[in-house]
Amino acid sequence: MTALPVSYRLTDGVAWITLDRPAVLNALDTPLVAALADRVDTAAADPDVTLVVVRGAGAAFCSGMDRTALAGGSIGEAFHRAWVRALNGLEDMPKVTLGVLHGYSIGGGLQIGLACDLRLATDDAVLGLGASRHGIIPDGAVLRLARLIGLARAKELALLNDHVTPAAALAMGLVSWVCPAAEVDAALASIIERLRQQAPTANAHIKRLLHESFHRDPRAAVEDVMAAELECLASWETAEANRAWLEGRTEPITFSRRPPTK
Repeated sequence: MTALPVSYRLTDGVAWITLDRPAVLNALDTPLVAALADRVDTAAADPDVTLVVVRGAGAAFCSGMDRTALAGGSIGEAFHRAWVRALNGLEDMPKVTLGVLHGYSIGGGLQIGLACDLRLATDDAVLGLGASRHGIIPDGAVLRLARLIGLARAKELALLNDHVTPAAALAMGLVSWVCPAAEVDAALASIIERLRQQAPTANAHIKRLLHESFHRDPRAAVEDVMAAELECLASWETAEANRAWLEGRTEPITFSRRPPTK
């Protein structure tokens, strides 16, 4: 049996999705992208998942399009349909998604990161797009990049295809954090612990409403915001936070997708 090019495991509410073609720096071909889309769908549908972490096995997160597959003519509509499903799934699911960018994180690698809510980059990460250098467009980035870093910078990255240092990426808002490569697991553990202290019901609504704010008149969305707030107020997470306040507990609350059993 051939191993799937994307692995999946669930641990304590965290779904770990790992690109697993390390011999080619996790380059994207149709089987990998289809497997990624399936893994994202699995995480999105699982009520026990509160956080999704996307990583790459080996020396790089993802070196972008598999040029051998592209040159051989095996990159077509099936690839792009799965690609859209994978990236939209990361962006749309009602759970927080986090991309961990190390080594080569270029082309489609960066595009995966852009679809995630948060991005942790190591100080050895190589970031950039490069699509038009190969005659194609960065289809997972053109609809997202300007919203993150502004239109002028997005045009520079997408039209000139320069690499960006992790420090520069942090300064422009392209990534959320930068850490030494040797300390990535510790940095990731710290971020996961911080996210465990945020209520999943509230975070799901926050994520959805932030995305919708680009498409709706803010005043037209007020009733939706009110309904979301009322759902949060009725949730077990808010009840637990209120109990902690009334009892004078000072330690952070660790939330999960489901209420604790008595």
